[in-house]
Amino acid sequence: MSVRHLDRLLTPRSVAVFGASNRTGSIGATVWRNLRAGGFKGPMYAVNPKHARLGDEPVFARAADLPSPPDLALICTPPRRVARIVAELGELGTRAAVIIGNGSSAAEKQAALDAARPHLMRLLGPGSIGLLSPCIGLNASLAPVDALPGELAFVSQSGAVASAMLDWARSRGVGLSHLVALGEPCDVDVADLLDRLASDGRTRAILLYVESIESPRKFMSAARAAARNKPVIAVKAGRAGQGLRAAASHTGALAGSDIVHDAAIRRAGMLRVDTLQELFMAAATLARFRGNRSETLTILGNGGGAGVMAADAAARAGIPLAEPGLALQERLAAILPPNASWANPIDILGDAPPERYAAALSALLAEPSTGALLLVHAPSVAARGEDIAQACAALLHGGEPRLMGCWLGDTGMDPARRVFDAAGIPDYPTPEDAVRAFGMLQTYRDNQALLMEAPSASENPAPDVPAAQRLMETAAADGREWLGEHEAKAVLQAYGVPVVRTLAVPASGEGLLEAARELGYPVVLKIVSRDVAHKTDVGGVRLDLRDAPALERAAAEMRQAVRTLQPGARIDGFTVQPMVHRPHAQEVIVGASIDAVFGPVVLCGGGGIAVEVMADVAVALPPLNRSLARELVSRTRMSRLLAGYRDHPPADLDALHDVLIAVSQMLADLPQLAELDINPLWVDEHGALALDARLRVARARVAGAASFAIRPYPTQWARKLEWNGRALTLRPIRPEDEAQHLRFLARLSAEDVRMRLFQARSELPRSELARLTQIDYDREMAFIAEAIGDDGEPETLGVGRTICDPDNVEAEFALVVRSDLKGGGLGRLLFEQLIAHARSRGTQRLAGLILRENSRMLKLSRALGFVRVPSEEESSDVFHVVMKLDAPAPAPPPAPGA
Repeated sequence: MSVRHLDRLLTPRSVAVFGASNRTGSIGATVWRNLRAGGFKGPMYAVNPKHARLGDEPVFARAADLPSPPDLALICTPPRRVARIVAELGELGTRAAVIIGNGSSAAEKQAALDAARPHLMRLLGPGSIGLLSPCIGLNASLAPVDALPGELAFVSQSGAVASAMLDWARSRGVGLSHLVALGEPCDVDVADLLDRLASDGRTRAILLYVESIESPRKFMSAARAAARNKPVIAVKAGRAGQGLRAAASHTGALAGSDIVHDAAIRRAGMLRVDTLQELFMAAATLARFRGNRSETLTILGNGGGAGVMAADAAARAGIPLAEPGLALQERLAAILPPNASWANPIDILGDAPPERYAAALSALLAEPSTGALLLVHAPSVAARGEDIAQACAALLHGGEPRLMGCWLGDTGMDPARRVFDAAGIPDYPTPEDAVRAFGMLQTYRDNQALLMEAPSASENPAPDVPAAQRLMETAAADGREWLGEHEAKAVLQAYGVPVVRTLAVPASGEGLLEAARELGYPVVLKIVSRDVAHKTDVGGVRLDLRDAPALERAAAEMRQAVRTLQPGARIDGFTVQPMVHRPHAQEVIVGASIDAVFGPVVLCGGGGIAVEVMADVAVALPPLNRSLARELVSRTRMSRLLAGYRDHPPADLDALHDVLIAVSQMLADLPQLAELDINPLWVDEHGALALDARLRVARARVAGAASFAIRPYPTQWARKLEWNGRALTLRPIRPEDEAQHLRFLARLSAEDVRMRLFQARSELPRSELARLTQIDYDREMAFIAEAIGDDGEPETLGVGRTICDPDNVEAEFALVVRSDLKGGGLGRLLFEQLIAHARSRGTQRLAGLILRENSRMLKLSRALGFVRVPSEEESSDVFHVVMKLDAPAPAPPPAPGA
């Protein structure tokens, strides 16, 4: 379950407390008192067989005695009684309960869940301190203080943190729409609440405190959907203790748990912060300053020290200060005293009156190149802060927000802060906090842009998956965990990754000289041993061997070094490869490993033998495309070297991106791929070249598309067919289809747009276009019918789309065929594909709204088995049609060439 009945949890109309009591300090007494004092307007019932009354209120002995089934039950009884109470409530019609208090065993939790499941009853907890919905006066919790009503929702996996946050927010006048403490969830989890709060009209932003993620794919789907609708800001605890761990590959050692969580939060379009204070600071910034698109900052203040502190903070955060142009400098010189500074930071001196502030700020606001503006004011006898704040606030007249404030001092500056607050201007206690908030905004904007960017296509050829699988199966059959270097490189070649030609010779050295002659001197010699994790640790790599004597001597020295440094290691053989000279190449590592939570991950960073010491790496969740690969590389320090410097020209970054995409595809295609290192991968202006590679094979299926936290592109649903004499491809939409989709929409008539959207649309916003092509295949599907146009380029002829609710109960369909192609059966092809796909994923029914005048769609839906069903959404102009998908789920159509 997901959002089912969560409205009963968050906004109930009636509440019952089981275990309500008057015993001082007991859970039941605290919860009953808080509920009564919170201002909740609906019926409130106390249930406890040991009491007849609590004060003036009657107490009921059991659930069956209640006047009516409560929407929400707060269960404060010993754990052994919970399952029975849940079963009784479920029979009566209650659909949500909070299990408050600790001590439930695994068996007791499972019993409560089993009792709730037949009734689709939602359980929060056990171990929860409860929840608050100040918007309806609901305090269904053990919290020591109530919450102020507001527009921020807070979801916490820690009751202690929830209580602390509540106190912190109230003391600062911060209001909440909902606060939910999850406890030890057996049912309702973070993902469920993200789904519900994403569509909650009372919630402007969602704040999370997360310690662990139990269902990564569900979490990623919910987080990505929520982050498209409103800001989602998370504190993810657990950075400490996640240092380098023992692992057989560089990638396995470097891809620690925290860096993977960070990548997941970024990929979902959320913002991660480190502290609870930053959580609210980020929420306030995104609420009031999110529309600012500036990359640079201009600092304006009445003292050099505060401005310098802000400039230092910007330098540490990598935020550039804007350079005032000559015209701006001349204007500032005309309005400021001679000893003022109109460089950035701009110092208008400690005796500045409100008029000087207003004049300087007006000049800066008139110049877009000044970027975001930070006003830093230190207390002065020359003017009241409140007067300065009013003079500055009066200059703002809507549009893109540009001004941030920092009123240094304590309570004396509160009037100025209130003026800025009333004007919607974000304000911060210190210059460092203001700069940090601006940096958070940029990070959030980057994460959001990643969701909206249209990727370009990779140039990778179709991989030879069977060849790669045979190599891994051979190693497994031989009882080997690691592929030899030449085998690992063969897997890379099967996926189009350029590699240095490598020949393997046996441990005896037979064929060593022949291999060198075939490749041509100079050569590189490497040891092959299943017992040696890193060849350089035992002197197992020798470069630039220029003749046969040098090669034989190097082989003998390697054998001796292994016997000395690692006596028990078996020598399986040697590999020989040509010595390659590419003077501008940068050493890069590309790898793959399996995270304990999020499954397969891809790593990229600075490579070489010191890779773990330098730790210049970034990770990403597959699947990857060019845009995601580009963003992954950009998070490494190595990216600056790849951009070119001095006599080193810029590297061919697309070649590196395509290697990352190939590794992502390997993780999807090869379920037994446990670890992969390509180190070093040389990258220069000529492309990428893998010099060495290691690949570990697992006995179990640890990778594969089914284990991805984000469902990859479903290639199995692509098929080719003939339609009206044209070769047609019916396939799921891709993010790369954005430009093609825009051309398709442009060819729709105004009438077809109205039939589809129920309104006239002159243009489609960029964000909505991205939303149509960058879909979450775990919850929605869009099939396009594609053919080659007269210009030789692919063109979209029609689109069928379904969006499923998070519970996978009902999917809403939409269908549109290009206006000049109607009546040829293309709509039916797309509709049948949608129905087959919905059935395959277990969706219970398909539903849609069709305009009464859309006779073609009404006729087609009837022919396919849809029936008209009255609903709240139906009107005299719109019909609501539904198909129950009760038939056995057919297998998906075979992929082309399968």
